[in-house]
Amino acid sequence: MAKLKQFFKDVLSEMRKTSWPKRKELSKYTLVVVSTLIFMAVFFVLVDLGISKLFRMYLDL
Repeated sequence: MAKLKQFFKDVLSEMRKTSWPKRKELSKYTLVVVSTLIFMAVFFVLVDLGISKLFRMYLDL
């Protein structure tokens, strides 16, 4: 039990040393992540549609 208590003390100590991003930085990073996610989703939808169309064309021969 004492080791667990010491562990959480150490965690708290390390968390205080952490440099947290400011609100502006966090907004910027969030925008980058969301825009990348949207770009990748659209990219994979287009690739999937293209491959599906190729398969349909091939099977119709």
